[in-house]
Amino acid sequence: MKNSLLSGIQISTDKEDLICYSFDASIAESALPEAVAWPKNTNEVIRLIKYANENNLSIIPRGAGTGMAGASVPSANCIVLSFEKMRKILDVDTKNMTVVVEPGIVNRRLQKEMEYLGYFYPPDPASMNICTIGGNVATNAGGPRALKYGVTRNYIMEIEAAIADGKLITTGGRTYKKAVGYDLRNLLIGSEGTLAISTKICLKILPLPEDIMTLLVFFKNIEASGIAISKIISAKIIPRTMEFMDRFAIEAIENYKPTGLPLDIAALLLIELDGYPATIKKEAERIVDICHSLGGEATVAEDDMARERLWEARRSISPALYHIKPTKINEDIVVPRDKIPLILTELQRISEETRIKIISFGHAGDGNIHVNVMVDRDNKEEYAKGWEIIKKIFEITLKLGGSISGEHGIGITKAPYINMEIKEKELELMKGIKGIFDPRGIMNPGKILG
Repeated sequence: MKNSLLSGIQISTDKEDLICYSFDASIAESALPEAVAWPKNTNEVIRLIKYANENNLSIIPRGAGTGMAGASVPSANCIVLSFEKMRKILDVDTKNMTVVVEPGIVNRRLQKEMEYLGYFYPPDPASMNICTIGGNVATNAGGPRALKYGVTRNYIMEIEAAIADGKLITTGGRTYKKAVGYDLRNLLIGSEGTLAISTKICLKILPLPEDIMTLLVFFKNIEASGIAISKIISAKIIPRTMEFMDRFAIEAIENYKPTGLPLDIAALLLIELDGYPATIKKEAERIVDICHSLGGEATVAEDDMARERLWEARRSISPALYHIKPTKINEDIVVPRDKIPLILTELQRISEETRIKIISFGHAGDGNIHVNVMVDRDNKEEYAKGWEIIKKIFEITLKLGGSISGEHGIGITKAPYINMEIKEKELELMKGIKGIFDPRGIMNPGKILG
Protein backbone atom coordinates (compact mmCIF):
# COMPACT_ATOMS: atom_id res chain seq x y z
CA MET A 1 0.00 0.00 0.00
CA LYS A 2 2.39 2.67 -1.26
CA ASN A 3 0.96 6.18 -1.26
CA SER A 4 2.24 9.56 -0.06
CA LEU A 5 -0.81 9.87 2.22
CA LEU A 6 0.37 6.80 4.12
CA SER A 7 3.97 7.93 4.63
CA GLY A 8 5.15 7.21 8.19
CA ILE A 9 1.91 5.44 9.24
CA GLN A 10 2.24 1.93 10.66
CA ILE A 11 0.17 -0.34 8.40
CA SER A 12 0.04 -4.09 7.97
CA THR A 13 -1.44 -6.35 5.31
CA ASP A 14 0.00 -9.50 6.89
CA LYS A 15 -2.55 -12.32 7.09
CA GLU A 16 -2.04 -12.85 10.82
CA ASP A 17 -2.77 -9.17 11.56
CA LEU A 18 -5.83 -9.18 9.32
CA ILE A 19 -7.18 -12.23 11.16
CA CYS A 20 -6.44 -10.81 14.63
CA TYR A 21 -8.36 -7.61 13.83
CA SER A 22 -11.26 -9.31 12.06
CA PHE A 23 -13.40 -9.94 15.16
CA ASP A 24 -14.36 -8.49 18.53
CA ALA A 25 -15.96 -9.94 21.69
CA SER A 26 -19.27 -10.53 19.89
CA ILE A 27 -20.37 -13.52 17.80
CA ALA A 28 -20.87 -11.35 14.70
CA GLU A 29 -19.81 -12.71 11.31
CA SER A 30 -16.91 -10.76 9.80
CA ALA A 31 -14.65 -10.40 6.78
CA LEU A 32 -10.90 -9.85 6.58
CA PRO A 33 -9.96 -6.19 6.18
CA GLU A 34 -7.66 -5.04 3.39
CA ALA A 35 -5.25 -3.65 5.99
CA VAL A 36 -4.82 -2.70 9.64
CA ALA A 37 -3.43 0.73 10.53
CA TRP A 38 -2.18 2.07 13.86
CA PRO A 39 -2.30 5.89 13.66
CA LYS A 40 -0.19 7.77 16.22
CA ASN A 41 -1.91 11.16 15.99
CA THR A 42 -4.82 13.09 14.51
CA ASN A 43 -2.95 13.95 11.34
CA GLU A 44 -2.43 10.26 10.55
CA VAL A 45 -6.13 9.54 11.15
CA ILE A 46 -7.05 12.27 8.64
CA ARG A 47 -4.61 10.95 6.05
CA LEU A 48 -5.98 7.43 6.42
CA ILE A 49 -9.53 8.68 5.86
CA LYS A 50 -8.42 10.60 2.76
CA TYR A 51 -6.65 7.50 1.44
CA ALA A 52 -9.81 5.44 2.01
CA ASN A 53 -11.85 7.99 0.05
CA GLU A 54 -9.43 7.94 -2.87
CA ASN A 55 -9.36 4.13 -3.01
CA ASN A 56 -13.03 3.27 -2.41
CA LEU A 57 -12.32 1.71 0.98
CA SER A 58 -14.31 2.02 4.18
CA ILE A 59 -12.94 2.84 7.63
CA ILE A 60 -13.54 0.66 10.71
CA PRO A 61 -12.46 2.39 13.94
CA ARG A 62 -11.38 0.03 16.72
CA GLY A 63 -10.55 0.51 20.39
CA ALA A 64 -9.70 -2.76 22.14
CA GLY A 65 -12.27 -5.00 20.44
CA THR A 66 -14.23 -5.64 23.66
CA GLY A 67 -17.60 -4.68 22.13
CA MET A 68 -20.40 -7.23 22.44
CA ALA A 69 -22.49 -6.15 19.41
CA GLY A 70 -19.95 -6.31 16.58
CA ALA A 71 -19.48 -2.54 16.23
CA SER A 72 -15.77 -2.88 15.37
CA VAL A 73 -16.06 -5.98 13.19
CA PRO A 74 -14.76 -5.26 9.66
CA SER A 75 -16.67 -5.62 6.41
CA ALA A 76 -15.14 -6.26 2.99
CA ASN A 77 -12.90 -3.61 1.36
CA CYS A 78 -11.99 -1.75 4.53
CA ILE A 79 -9.10 -0.53 6.64
CA VAL A 80 -9.24 -1.14 10.39
CA LEU A 81 -7.98 1.87 12.36
CA SER A 82 -6.71 0.61 15.69
CA PHE A 83 -6.18 3.35 18.27
CA GLU A 84 -3.67 1.41 20.39
CA LYS A 85 -0.95 4.00 19.67
CA MET A 86 -3.11 7.02 20.60
CA ARG A 87 -3.34 6.52 24.36
CA LYS A 88 -2.01 9.68 25.99
CA ILE A 89 -3.47 11.84 28.75
CA LEU A 90 -2.99 15.24 27.12
CA ASP A 91 -4.12 17.56 29.90
CA VAL A 92 -5.47 17.49 33.45
CA ASP A 93 -7.23 20.68 34.60
CA THR A 94 -7.88 20.35 38.35
CA LYS A 95 -9.35 23.87 38.58
CA ASN A 96 -12.15 22.97 36.17
CA MET A 97 -12.06 19.22 36.93
CA THR A 98 -11.52 18.06 33.37
CA VAL A 99 -9.09 15.71 31.64
CA VAL A 100 -8.29 15.54 27.92
CA VAL A 101 -7.32 12.16 26.48
CA GLU A 102 -6.62 10.39 23.22
CA PRO A 103 -9.18 7.71 22.24
CA GLY A 104 -6.88 4.73 22.78
CA ILE A 105 -6.31 5.24 26.50
CA VAL A 106 -7.52 2.27 28.55
CA ASN A 107 -10.39 3.07 30.90
CA ARG A 108 -8.72 1.52 33.97
CA ARG A 109 -5.47 3.38 33.39
CA LEU A 110 -7.36 6.69 33.28
CA GLN A 111 -9.19 5.79 36.48
CA LYS A 112 -5.93 4.91 38.27
CA GLU A 113 -4.23 8.12 37.13
CA MET A 114 -7.17 10.21 38.34
CA GLU A 115 -7.35 8.38 41.68
CA TYR A 116 -3.66 9.11 42.25
CA LEU A 117 -4.52 12.83 41.93
CA GLY A 118 -7.55 12.49 44.22
CA TYR A 119 -10.15 12.52 41.44
CA PHE A 120 -12.67 10.07 40.08
CA TYR A 121 -13.77 9.04 36.57
CA PRO A 122 -16.94 7.00 37.29
CA PRO A 123 -17.87 5.03 34.09
CA ASP A 124 -16.66 1.47 34.71
CA PRO A 125 -17.54 -1.15 32.05
CA ALA A 126 -16.88 -4.74 33.11
CA SER A 127 -14.05 -4.76 30.54
CA MET A 128 -12.50 -1.59 31.99
CA ASN A 129 -9.07 -3.26 32.40
CA ILE A 130 -8.72 -3.41 28.61
CA CYS A 131 -11.47 -1.31 26.95
CA THR A 132 -10.64 2.18 25.67
CA ILE A 133 -12.24 5.57 26.24
CA GLY A 134 -12.73 5.99 22.49
CA GLY A 135 -14.65 2.71 22.37
CA ASN A 136 -16.64 3.77 25.43
CA VAL A 137 -17.63 7.00 23.68
CA ALA A 138 -18.56 5.13 20.48
CA THR A 139 -20.97 2.83 22.33
CA ASN A 140 -21.92 5.16 25.22
CA ALA A 141 -20.65 2.45 27.58
CA GLY A 142 -22.13 2.06 31.03
CA GLY A 143 -21.11 -0.14 33.93
CA PRO A 144 -22.06 -0.93 37.53
CA ARG A 145 -21.65 2.66 38.75
CA ALA A 146 -24.14 4.01 36.18
CA LEU A 147 -26.88 3.70 38.82
CA LYS A 148 -25.50 6.64 40.82
CA TYR A 149 -23.13 8.37 38.42
CA GLY A 150 -24.53 7.85 34.94
CA VAL A 151 -22.91 6.51 31.77
CA THR A 152 -20.11 7.71 29.49
CA ARG A 153 -22.39 10.36 27.91
CA ASN A 154 -22.64 12.16 31.26
CA TYR A 155 -18.87 12.79 31.35
CA ILE A 156 -18.15 13.90 27.78
CA MET A 157 -17.63 17.65 27.56
CA GLU A 158 -15.95 18.06 24.19
CA ILE A 159 -15.05 15.79 21.27
CA GLU A 160 -12.61 16.47 18.47
CA ALA A 161 -13.50 14.11 15.62
CA ALA A 162 -12.62 13.37 12.01
CA ILE A 163 -15.55 13.08 9.61
CA ALA A 164 -15.86 11.17 6.33
CA ASP A 165 -14.22 13.82 4.12
CA GLY A 166 -11.14 13.93 6.36
CA LYS A 167 -12.01 17.26 7.99
CA LEU A 168 -11.90 17.84 11.75
CA ILE A 169 -14.86 19.02 13.80
CA THR A 170 -15.06 19.99 17.48
CA THR A 171 -18.35 19.48 19.31
CA GLY A 172 -19.38 20.41 22.84
CA GLY A 173 -17.11 22.66 24.90
CA ARG A 174 -15.04 23.08 28.06
CA THR A 175 -17.82 24.87 29.98
CA TYR A 176 -20.42 23.06 32.07
CA LYS A 177 -23.26 24.94 30.40
CA LYS A 178 -23.63 25.55 26.67
CA ALA A 179 -26.80 26.40 24.73
CA VAL A 180 -25.60 27.25 21.24
CA GLY A 181 -26.88 25.37 18.19
CA TYR A 182 -27.63 21.67 17.82
CA ASP A 183 -25.85 19.32 20.23
CA LEU A 184 -23.60 17.41 17.82
CA ARG A 185 -21.55 16.08 20.73
CA ASN A 186 -24.46 13.97 21.99
CA LEU A 187 -25.16 12.84 18.45
CA LEU A 188 -21.65 11.41 18.12
CA ILE A 189 -21.75 9.65 21.51
CA GLY A 190 -23.08 6.14 20.93
CA SER A 191 -22.91 6.43 17.12
CA GLU A 192 -20.39 3.54 16.95
CA GLY A 193 -18.05 5.31 14.53
CA THR A 194 -20.73 5.52 11.83
CA LEU A 195 -20.71 9.35 11.79
CA ALA A 196 -17.20 10.37 12.85
CA ILE A 197 -14.06 9.10 14.57
CA SER A 198 -13.03 10.64 17.90
CA THR A 199 -9.43 11.86 17.98
CA LYS A 200 -9.44 13.85 21.23
CA ILE A 201 -11.91 13.71 24.14
CA CYS A 202 -12.42 16.12 27.05
CA LEU A 203 -13.96 14.41 30.09
CA LYS A 204 -15.46 15.62 33.33
CA ILE A 205 -13.96 14.23 36.55
CA LEU A 206 -15.26 14.29 40.12
CA PRO A 207 -13.69 14.40 43.60
CA LEU A 208 -12.79 10.94 44.86
CA PRO A 209 -15.45 9.63 47.30
CA GLU A 210 -14.30 9.64 50.93
CA ASP A 211 -15.27 6.05 51.75
CA ILE A 212 -16.78 2.89 50.21
CA MET A 213 -18.83 0.09 51.78
CA THR A 214 -19.70 -3.15 49.98
CA LEU A 215 -22.60 -5.45 50.88
CA LEU A 216 -23.37 -8.93 49.59
CA VAL A 217 -26.98 -10.10 49.94
CA PHE A 218 -28.17 -13.68 49.28
CA PHE A 219 -31.75 -14.57 48.32
CA LYS A 220 -33.52 -17.93 48.21
CA ASN A 221 -36.13 -16.48 45.85
CA ILE A 222 -35.26 -14.71 42.58
CA GLU A 223 -38.38 -12.53 42.61
CA ALA A 224 -37.53 -11.29 46.12
CA SER A 225 -34.16 -10.04 44.86
CA GLY A 226 -35.94 -8.01 42.16
CA ILE A 227 -38.37 -6.56 44.70
CA ALA A 228 -35.45 -5.62 46.96
CA ILE A 229 -33.88 -3.55 44.17
CA SER A 230 -37.07 -1.54 43.70
CA LYS A 231 -37.62 -1.10 47.46
CA ILE A 232 -34.08 0.16 48.07
CA ILE A 233 -34.47 2.86 45.41
CA SER A 234 -37.97 3.70 46.70
CA ALA A 235 -36.37 4.26 50.13
CA LYS A 236 -34.43 7.14 48.50
CA ILE A 237 -31.12 5.31 48.70
CA ILE A 238 -29.00 5.49 45.54
CA PRO A 239 -26.10 3.05 45.91
CA ARG A 240 -22.90 3.46 43.93
CA THR A 241 -23.65 0.03 42.41
CA MET A 242 -26.33 -2.64 42.72
CA GLU A 243 -25.35 -5.74 40.76
CA PHE A 244 -27.49 -8.85 40.30
CA MET A 245 -26.49 -12.48 39.65
CA ASP A 246 -28.81 -15.46 39.28
CA ARG A 247 -27.91 -18.93 40.57
CA PHE A 248 -26.57 -20.08 37.20
CA ALA A 249 -24.15 -17.13 37.10
CA ILE A 250 -23.03 -17.95 40.65
CA GLU A 251 -22.49 -21.61 39.73
CA ALA A 252 -20.47 -20.56 36.66
CA ILE A 253 -18.20 -18.35 38.77
CA GLU A 254 -17.63 -21.01 41.42
CA ASN A 255 -16.77 -23.63 38.81
CA TYR A 256 -14.41 -21.25 36.98
CA LYS A 257 -12.75 -19.25 39.76
CA PRO A 258 -14.02 -20.33 43.21
CA THR A 259 -14.61 -17.43 45.62
CA GLY A 260 -16.76 -19.10 48.27
CA LEU A 261 -20.16 -17.90 47.06
CA PRO A 262 -23.01 -20.16 48.26
CA LEU A 263 -24.56 -22.48 45.68
CA ASP A 264 -27.89 -23.03 47.46
CA ILE A 265 -29.37 -19.60 46.66
CA ALA A 266 -31.51 -18.27 43.81
CA ALA A 267 -29.78 -14.90 43.40
CA LEU A 268 -27.49 -12.37 45.00
CA LEU A 269 -27.09 -8.61 45.03
CA LEU A 270 -23.68 -6.93 45.20
CA ILE A 271 -24.40 -3.47 46.60
CA GLU A 272 -21.84 -0.72 47.06
CA LEU A 273 -22.23 2.64 48.77
CA ASP A 274 -19.86 5.59 48.73
CA GLY A 275 -19.63 8.98 50.42
CA TYR A 276 -19.19 10.13 54.02
CA PRO A 277 -18.66 7.18 56.42
CA ALA A 278 -21.50 8.09 58.79
CA THR A 279 -23.96 8.51 55.91
CA ILE A 280 -23.17 5.26 54.13
CA LYS A 281 -23.24 3.35 57.43
CA LYS A 282 -26.85 4.48 57.98
CA GLU A 283 -27.78 3.68 54.38
CA ALA A 284 -26.24 0.21 54.72
CA GLU A 285 -28.31 -0.47 57.84
CA ARG A 286 -31.51 0.49 56.00
CA ILE A 287 -30.59 -1.72 53.02
CA VAL A 288 -29.96 -4.68 55.34
CA ASP A 289 -33.37 -4.15 56.98
CA ILE A 290 -35.12 -4.04 53.58
CA CYS A 291 -33.37 -7.19 52.36
CA HIS A 292 -34.02 -9.05 55.64
CA SER A 293 -37.74 -8.27 55.30
CA LEU A 294 -37.66 -10.11 51.96
CA GLY A 295 -35.71 -13.10 53.22
CA GLY A 296 -32.29 -11.80 52.18
CA GLU A 297 -29.13 -12.55 54.16
CA ALA A 298 -26.56 -9.71 54.13
CA THR A 299 -22.83 -9.62 54.82
CA VAL A 300 -20.33 -6.73 54.64
CA ALA A 301 -16.93 -6.92 52.93
CA GLU A 302 -14.40 -6.61 55.75
CA ASP A 303 -11.66 -4.74 53.88
CA ASP A 304 -10.46 -3.59 50.46
CA MET A 305 -9.07 -7.04 49.66
CA ALA A 306 -12.41 -8.73 50.38
CA ARG A 307 -14.18 -6.07 48.33
CA GLU A 308 -11.84 -6.57 45.39
CA ARG A 309 -12.38 -10.35 45.52
CA LEU A 310 -16.12 -9.81 45.15
CA TRP A 311 -15.63 -7.54 42.14
CA GLU A 312 -13.16 -9.96 40.61
CA ALA A 313 -15.88 -12.62 40.86
CA ARG A 314 -18.41 -10.27 39.22
CA ARG A 315 -16.06 -9.47 36.34
CA SER A 316 -15.20 -13.13 35.77
CA ILE A 317 -18.79 -14.09 34.85
CA SER A 318 -18.39 -13.57 31.11
CA PRO A 319 -15.35 -15.86 30.63
CA ALA A 320 -16.84 -18.36 33.11
CA LEU A 321 -19.91 -18.85 30.92
CA TYR A 322 -17.85 -20.35 28.09
CA HIS A 323 -17.19 -23.36 30.35
CA ILE A 324 -20.94 -24.11 30.27
CA LYS A 325 -21.57 -23.90 26.53
CA PRO A 326 -19.30 -22.98 23.61
CA THR A 327 -21.60 -20.12 22.52
CA LYS A 328 -23.42 -17.47 24.50
CA ILE A 329 -25.85 -15.08 22.85
CA ASN A 330 -25.28 -12.12 25.10
CA GLU A 331 -27.86 -9.32 25.22
CA ASP A 332 -28.11 -6.28 27.49
CA ILE A 333 -31.79 -5.51 27.83
CA VAL A 334 -32.96 -2.74 30.14
CA VAL A 335 -36.36 -2.28 31.80
CA PRO A 336 -37.84 0.23 34.26
CA ARG A 337 -36.63 -0.73 37.75
CA ASP A 338 -40.09 -1.65 39.00
CA LYS A 339 -40.35 -4.19 36.17
CA ILE A 340 -37.23 -6.12 37.21
CA PRO A 341 -39.16 -8.81 39.17
CA LEU A 342 -41.37 -9.36 36.09
CA ILE A 343 -38.52 -9.68 33.60
CA LEU A 344 -36.57 -12.05 35.88
CA THR A 345 -39.64 -14.25 36.28
CA GLU A 346 -40.21 -14.23 32.50
CA LEU A 347 -36.59 -15.19 31.78
CA GLN A 348 -36.87 -18.10 34.19
CA ARG A 349 -40.13 -19.22 32.57
CA ILE A 350 -38.68 -19.10 29.03
CA SER A 351 -35.63 -21.09 30.13
CA GLU A 352 -37.80 -23.80 31.70
CA GLU A 353 -40.15 -23.99 28.70
CA THR A 354 -37.40 -24.19 26.06
CA ARG A 355 -34.95 -26.24 28.17
CA ILE A 356 -32.20 -23.86 27.14
CA LYS A 357 -30.21 -22.34 29.98
CA ILE A 358 -30.58 -18.56 30.31
CA ILE A 359 -28.07 -16.96 32.67
CA SER A 360 -28.78 -13.45 33.92
CA PHE A 361 -26.65 -10.90 35.72
CA GLY A 362 -25.91 -7.21 35.46
CA HIS A 363 -26.62 -3.71 36.62
CA ALA A 364 -30.02 -4.35 38.14
CA GLY A 365 -29.97 -1.04 40.00
CA ASP A 366 -30.64 0.78 36.72
CA GLY A 367 -32.71 -2.03 35.18
CA ASN A 368 -29.93 -3.24 32.87
CA ILE A 369 -29.87 -7.06 32.81
CA HIS A 370 -27.27 -9.03 30.84
CA VAL A 371 -29.12 -12.04 29.44
CA ASN A 372 -27.02 -14.94 28.18
CA VAL A 373 -28.74 -17.64 26.14
CA MET A 374 -26.41 -20.62 26.31
CA VAL A 375 -26.26 -22.66 23.08
CA ASP A 376 -23.87 -24.50 20.78
CA ARG A 377 -23.30 -22.72 17.49
CA ASP A 378 -22.45 -25.99 15.78
CA ASN A 379 -25.85 -27.39 16.73
CA LYS A 380 -27.93 -25.62 14.07
CA GLU A 381 -31.30 -26.43 15.63
CA GLU A 382 -30.24 -25.27 19.10
CA TYR A 383 -28.56 -22.15 17.74
CA ALA A 384 -31.67 -21.18 15.75
CA LYS A 385 -33.81 -21.74 18.85
CA GLY A 386 -31.44 -19.47 20.78
CA TRP A 387 -32.14 -16.58 18.39
CA GLU A 388 -35.88 -17.25 18.60
CA ILE A 389 -35.55 -16.89 22.37
CA ILE A 390 -33.69 -13.59 21.93
CA LYS A 391 -36.48 -12.17 19.79
CA LYS A 392 -39.06 -13.27 22.38
CA ILE A 393 -37.02 -11.63 25.15
CA PHE A 394 -36.87 -8.39 23.14
CA GLU A 395 -40.65 -8.47 22.65
CA ILE A 396 -41.27 -8.91 26.39
CA THR A 397 -38.71 -6.22 27.23
CA LEU A 398 -40.38 -3.68 24.93
CA LYS A 399 -43.84 -4.52 26.29
CA LEU A 400 -42.52 -3.70 29.76
CA GLY A 401 -41.40 -0.27 28.52
CA GLY A 402 -37.74 -1.25 28.17
CA SER A 403 -35.07 -1.17 25.48
CA ILE A 404 -33.20 -3.88 23.57
CA SER A 405 -29.82 -2.37 24.52
CA GLY A 406 -28.77 -0.58 27.68
CA GLU A 407 -25.06 -0.18 26.93
CA HIS A 408 -23.67 -2.55 24.28
CA GLY A 409 -25.18 -0.65 21.37
CA ILE A 410 -26.57 -2.09 18.13
CA GLY A 411 -23.53 -2.87 15.96
CA ILE A 412 -24.19 -5.79 13.63
CA THR A 413 -25.84 -8.29 15.96
CA LYS A 414 -28.81 -6.13 16.96
CA ALA A 415 -29.28 -4.31 13.64
CA PRO A 416 -31.98 -6.79 12.46
CA TYR A 417 -34.06 -5.92 15.55
CA ILE A 418 -33.74 -2.14 15.66
CA ASN A 419 -37.12 -1.59 13.98
CA MET A 420 -38.78 -3.45 16.87
CA GLU A 421 -37.99 -0.38 19.01
CA ILE A 422 -37.38 2.53 16.64
CA LYS A 423 -40.33 3.58 14.48
CA GLU A 424 -40.16 4.12 10.71
CA LYS A 425 -40.08 7.94 10.78
CA GLU A 426 -37.37 8.03 13.44
CA LEU A 427 -35.30 5.51 11.45
CA GLU A 428 -35.74 7.67 8.36
CA LEU A 429 -34.39 10.70 10.24
CA MET A 430 -31.42 8.67 11.51
CA LYS A 431 -30.59 7.52 7.98
CA GLY A 432 -30.78 11.14 6.84
CA ILE A 433 -28.27 12.16 9.52
CA LYS A 434 -25.95 9.32 8.46
CA GLY A 435 -26.19 10.53 4.84
CA ILE A 436 -25.18 14.09 5.79
CA PHE A 437 -22.15 13.02 7.83
CA ASP A 438 -21.11 10.18 5.53
CA PRO A 439 -22.58 10.54 2.01
CA ARG A 440 -20.41 7.79 0.54
CA GLY A 441 -21.06 5.36 3.42
CA ILE A 442 -17.41 4.72 4.27
CA MET A 443 -17.66 5.16 8.06
CA ASN A 444 -18.13 1.77 9.73
CA PRO A 445 -20.72 0.53 7.20
CA GLY A 446 -23.38 -2.01 8.18
CA LYS A 447 -23.52 -0.95 11.83
CA ILE A 448 -26.65 0.27 13.67
CA LEU A 449 -28.85 0.92 10.62
CA GLY A 450 -27.64 -2.10 8.67
